[in-house]
Amino acid sequence: MRFVLIDRILDLEPGRRLEAVKNLSLGEEYLADHFPGFPVMPGVLMLEALAQAGAWLIRDMEDFSHSVILLKQARTIKYGSFVEPGRRLVLQVDLIKHGDRETEFKGKGVIDDQVMVGGRFTLMRYNLRERDPALHRTDTQIVEQMRDLYATLRKGSVAAKAMSRNGSVLDPAVMNSPTRSS
Repeated sequence: MRFVLIDRILDLEPGRRLEAVKNLSLGEEYLADHFPGFPVMPGVLMLEALAQAGAWLIRDMEDFSHSVILLKQARTIKYGSFVEPGRRLVLQVDLIKHGDRETEFKGKGVIDDQVMVGGRFTLMRYNLRERDPALHRTDTQIVEQMRDLYATLRKGSVAAKAMSRNGSVLDPAVMNSPTRSS
Protein backbone atom coordinates (compact mmCIF):
# COMPACT_ATOMS: atom_id res chain seq x y z
CA MET A 1 0.00 0.00 0.00
CA ARG A 2 1.72 3.17 -1.20
CA PHE A 3 -0.56 5.75 0.37
CA VAL A 4 -1.96 4.93 3.78
CA LEU A 5 -4.97 7.22 3.88
CA ILE A 6 -6.44 5.97 7.14
CA ASP A 7 -4.99 7.38 10.35
CA ARG A 8 -7.19 5.54 12.84
CA ILE A 9 -10.08 3.09 12.83
CA LEU A 10 -12.62 4.63 15.18
CA ASP A 11 -15.38 2.04 15.16
CA LEU A 12 -15.97 -1.39 13.67
CA GLU A 13 -19.06 -3.57 13.49
CA PRO A 14 -17.61 -6.82 12.09
CA GLY A 15 -19.12 -7.72 8.75
CA ARG A 16 -21.31 -4.60 8.68
CA ARG A 17 -19.60 -1.22 8.92
CA LEU A 18 -16.42 0.62 9.70
CA GLU A 19 -15.67 4.20 10.66
CA ALA A 20 -12.18 5.63 10.27
CA VAL A 21 -10.49 9.01 10.17
CA LYS A 22 -8.07 10.74 7.85
CA ASN A 23 -6.38 13.80 9.34
CA LEU A 24 -5.16 15.90 6.43
CA SER A 25 -1.76 17.46 7.09
CA LEU A 26 0.04 20.09 5.07
CA GLY A 27 3.05 17.75 5.20
CA GLU A 28 1.45 15.33 2.70
CA GLU A 29 3.60 15.39 -0.43
CA TYR A 30 0.78 15.38 -2.99
CA LEU A 31 -0.52 18.71 -1.63
CA ALA A 32 2.50 20.54 -3.07
CA ASP A 33 1.10 19.93 -6.57
CA HIS A 34 -2.62 19.91 -5.85
CA PHE A 35 -2.96 22.87 -6.13
CA PRO A 36 -0.01 25.25 -5.72
CA GLY A 37 -1.17 28.05 -3.43
CA PHE A 38 -4.46 26.25 -2.73
CA PRO A 39 -3.67 22.80 -1.30
CA VAL A 40 -6.63 20.40 -1.17
CA MET A 41 -6.97 16.63 -1.00
CA PRO A 42 -7.53 15.30 -4.54
CA GLY A 43 -10.95 13.75 -5.09
CA VAL A 44 -9.40 10.50 -6.27
CA LEU A 45 -7.57 10.19 -2.92
CA MET A 46 -10.81 10.82 -1.01
CA LEU A 47 -12.27 7.87 -2.95
CA GLU A 48 -9.12 5.84 -2.24
CA ALA A 49 -9.52 6.57 1.49
CA LEU A 50 -13.06 5.14 1.33
CA ALA A 51 -11.74 2.09 -0.53
CA GLN A 52 -9.04 1.58 2.11
CA ALA A 53 -11.67 1.78 4.87
CA GLY A 54 -13.69 -0.89 3.06
CA ALA A 55 -10.57 -3.03 2.64
CA TRP A 56 -9.96 -2.98 6.41
CA LEU A 57 -13.51 -4.18 7.00
CA ILE A 58 -12.94 -7.06 4.56
CA ARG A 59 -9.60 -7.99 6.15
CA ASP A 60 -11.20 -8.04 9.59
CA MET A 61 -14.13 -10.19 8.35
CA GLU A 62 -11.95 -12.68 6.50
CA ASP A 63 -9.03 -12.81 8.94
CA PHE A 64 -6.67 -11.37 6.31
CA SER A 65 -7.20 -14.24 3.87
CA HIS A 66 -6.34 -12.14 0.79
CA SER A 67 -3.14 -10.21 0.19
CA VAL A 68 -4.56 -7.89 -2.47
CA ILE A 69 -7.74 -5.82 -2.20
CA LEU A 70 -8.36 -3.33 -5.00
CA LEU A 71 -11.00 -0.87 -6.11
CA LYS A 72 -12.85 -2.48 -9.02
CA GLN A 73 -15.68 -0.05 -9.59
CA ALA A 74 -16.95 3.28 -8.29
CA ARG A 75 -20.53 4.37 -8.91
CA THR A 76 -22.52 7.50 -8.13
CA ILE A 77 -19.51 9.19 -6.53
CA LYS A 78 -20.32 12.77 -5.60
CA TYR A 79 -18.08 15.38 -4.06
CA GLY A 80 -19.13 18.11 -1.65
CA SER A 81 -16.45 20.66 -0.93
CA PHE A 82 -12.67 20.90 -0.71
CA VAL A 83 -10.79 19.08 2.05
CA GLU A 84 -8.01 21.37 3.20
CA PRO A 85 -5.01 20.72 5.47
CA GLY A 86 -5.94 20.76 9.15
CA ARG A 87 -9.31 19.10 8.52
CA ARG A 88 -10.45 15.72 9.83
CA LEU A 89 -12.27 13.57 7.27
CA VAL A 90 -14.40 10.90 8.93
CA LEU A 91 -14.86 7.91 6.62
CA GLN A 92 -17.91 5.69 7.02
CA VAL A 93 -18.39 2.52 4.98
CA ASP A 94 -21.33 0.13 5.09
CA LEU A 95 -21.16 -3.33 3.54
CA ILE A 96 -23.94 -3.97 1.03
CA LYS A 97 -23.02 -7.35 -0.49
CA HIS A 98 -20.12 -9.71 0.19
CA GLY A 99 -19.36 -12.30 -2.49
CA ASP A 100 -16.54 -14.77 -3.11
CA ARG A 101 -14.30 -12.26 -4.90
CA GLU A 102 -16.09 -8.92 -4.71
CA THR A 103 -17.62 -6.80 -1.98
CA GLU A 104 -19.96 -3.86 -2.52
CA PHE A 105 -20.07 -0.86 -0.20
CA LYS A 106 -21.73 2.46 0.21
CA GLY A 107 -19.58 5.04 1.87
CA LYS A 108 -19.06 8.67 2.65
CA GLY A 109 -16.41 11.02 3.93
CA VAL A 110 -17.77 13.68 6.29
CA ILE A 111 -16.44 16.86 7.90
CA ASP A 112 -18.67 18.68 10.41
CA ASP A 113 -21.80 16.87 9.14
CA GLN A 114 -21.06 17.88 5.53
CA VAL A 115 -20.52 15.06 3.03
CA MET A 116 -17.27 15.69 1.16
CA VAL A 117 -17.33 12.45 -0.85
CA GLY A 118 -19.94 9.74 -1.08
CA GLY A 119 -21.19 6.93 -3.26
CA ARG A 120 -21.07 3.21 -3.92
CA PHE A 121 -18.01 1.18 -4.78
CA THR A 122 -16.90 -2.41 -5.29
CA LEU A 123 -13.66 -3.92 -4.06
CA MET A 124 -12.16 -7.12 -5.49
CA ARG A 125 -9.71 -9.38 -3.70
CA TYR A 126 -7.29 -12.18 -4.48
CA ASN A 127 -3.92 -13.67 -3.58
CA LEU A 128 -0.87 -13.33 -5.79
CA ARG A 129 -0.19 -17.07 -5.53
CA GLU A 130 -3.42 -17.70 -7.48
CA ARG A 131 -1.74 -16.13 -10.50
CA ASP A 132 1.78 -17.41 -9.79
CA PRO A 133 2.36 -20.11 -7.13
CA ALA A 134 5.93 -18.82 -6.64
CA LEU A 135 4.43 -15.70 -5.01
CA HIS A 136 3.13 -17.58 -1.97
CA ARG A 137 5.85 -16.05 0.25
CA THR A 138 5.03 -12.57 -1.04
CA ASP A 139 1.38 -13.09 -0.06
CA THR A 140 2.49 -14.08 3.42
CA GLN A 141 4.71 -10.99 3.78
CA ILE A 142 1.96 -8.65 2.59
CA VAL A 143 -0.55 -10.17 5.02
CA GLU A 144 1.91 -9.84 7.91
CA GLN A 145 2.48 -6.16 7.06
CA MET A 146 -1.27 -5.54 6.84
CA ARG A 147 -1.84 -7.24 10.21
CA ASP A 148 0.80 -4.99 11.81
CA LEU A 149 -0.67 -1.87 10.25
CA TYR A 150 -4.18 -2.91 11.29
CA ALA A 151 -3.05 -3.34 14.91
CA THR A 152 -1.66 0.20 14.81
CA LEU A 153 -4.84 1.64 13.28
CA ARG A 154 -7.09 -0.10 15.83
CA LYS A 155 -5.32 0.91 19.03
CA GLY A 156 -6.21 4.29 20.42
CA SER A 157 -3.81 6.56 22.22
CA VAL A 158 -4.75 8.47 25.35
CA ALA A 159 -4.69 11.71 23.34
CA ALA A 160 -6.94 10.26 20.62
CA LYS A 161 -9.47 9.11 23.20
CA ALA A 162 -9.43 12.52 24.91
CA MET A 163 -9.91 14.23 21.56
CA SER A 164 -12.89 12.07 20.60
CA ARG A 165 -14.54 12.59 24.00
CA ASN A 166 -14.20 16.34 23.72
CA GLY A 167 -15.10 16.98 20.11
CA SER A 168 -11.55 17.00 18.71
CA VAL A 169 -10.33 19.48 21.32
CA LEU A 170 -8.07 18.22 24.06
CA ASP A 171 -9.41 18.67 27.55
CA PRO A 172 -7.19 21.23 29.36
CA ALA A 173 -7.38 19.06 32.50
CA VAL A 174 -5.83 16.19 30.53
CA MET A 175 -3.22 18.45 28.91
CA ASN A 176 -2.10 19.88 32.28
CA SER A 177 -2.27 16.62 34.18
CA PRO A 178 0.88 15.77 36.15
CA THR A 179 0.71 12.22 34.72
CA ARG A 180 0.88 13.48 31.15
CA SER A 181 4.30 12.76 29.67
CA SER A 182 6.01 15.40 27.56
